[in-house]
Amino acid sequence: MHHNLHQPNIISLPSQPSSVPPSSIIITITKENLSMAPSSSTLKLLLTFLASYALVAYAGSLNQNFDVTWGDGRGKILNNGGLLTLSLDRASGSGFQSRNEFLFGKIDMQLKLVPGNSAGTVTAYYLSSKGSTWDEIDFEFLGNLSGDPYILHTNIFTQGKGNREQQFYLWFDPTSNFHTYSVLWNPQVIIFSVDGTPIRKFKNSESIGIPFPKKQPMRLYSSLWNADDWATRGGLVKTDWTQAPFTASYRNFNAKACLWSSGSSSCSSKSPSSRTSNNNTWMKEDLDTTSQARLKWVQKNYMIYNYCTDTKRFPQGFPPECAITNA
Repeated sequence: MHHNLHQPNIISLPSQPSSVPPSSIIITITKENLSMAPSSSTLKLLLTFLASYALVAYAGSLNQNFDVTWGDGRGKILNNGGLLTLSLDRASGSGFQSRNEFLFGKIDMQLKLVPGNSAGTVTAYYLSSKGSTWDEIDFEFLGNLSGDPYILHTNIFTQGKGNREQQFYLWFDPTSNFHTYSVLWNPQVIIFSVDGTPIRKFKNSESIGIPFPKKQPMRLYSSLWNADDWATRGGLVKTDWTQAPFTASYRNFNAKACLWSSGSSSCSSKSPSSRTSNNNTWMKEDLDTTSQARLKWVQKNYMIYNYCTDTKRFPQGFPPECAITNA
C-alpha cells in the first residue's frame, strides 16, 4: 500500500492544534427491493439491474463490494453488509479495499469519524492504482486533541508524483453524524466534495505537460492507522493509547463507475446504450456556476493549507497546474 509510505510535506500548519480521533470504519450499503418477494416486476427490475451492472457499479452490501485486507480481525462487516468498521489499537490498525477496479467514476461514501481524542491517528480514504508510477486521489482525516477540529487533508498523485496537498477544516463536527465524502473522476476533472459541496478541483492539464490519471485503474481503499510521527501538529502530539480502540464508521457506498476487468473498461462497450445512457452523464460532469461559487466559499473560509500558495516551498515559482487547476 503506497499510502503508508508517503507523508504530507506540510511545512506550516495553522496555529490551532488539530487532532482527529482514530476511528473504526463503518460502511453501510442499502439496496431497496432486494428483500422483496420475487414478483414478475421485481424480476424485471433485477434483470435490468444485472444488465446495467456491466457499465455501472451500484450501491450494494459492503461485503459484496469490499474485502477487509489487514488488521487481524480489527475490521468487521456487520448488519448483513450494511456496516463496515475499522479499529486501531496499539498493536495494529486495519483496512479494506474494493473488490472492483475503476477507470473513472463518481464515488460516494458516508463516513463517521472517531470522536474524542484522536491525536496521532489517520483515517485514510482514497483511490489508488498500483506500480511505481501510480495515480492516487486522497482524502485523509488527521487526528486531533479532543475539542479541536479535524483536518481534512487532500492530495493527488499522477504518475507517482504527489506534493499537491490542500488541507481544510470542516464546517460541521464529522464525529457526531455520518457525512458524504465524494470523488468525481472523469477524463476532464477530479472534484472532491463533502455533502455535495465541492472543496477541491483538479483539472486535466495535459496540454501544459501535467500528467492526469486516465489510464491506470484504481481501487478504493480505506485504512485507520497510527501516524503520530507527523499527523498531529507535525508529530508534537502523540496517540493516547488509553483511548483505544479507536473506531471510524462508513456506510452507504455508491459508485457510478467504469469497471476495469481483464484489461478493458466496461465503458468501452460497443453498445450504443452504454455511450448515451443517462447513467454516464458524470463522464462529462463539471462544476456549474452555483458549484463554482460554493467551491470558492469553502476555499475562502475553510482552506488552511494550499501548496499552490506556499512560497517558501516553491521559491522558484508555483507548479504550473496551480494557474489553472480551479479554472
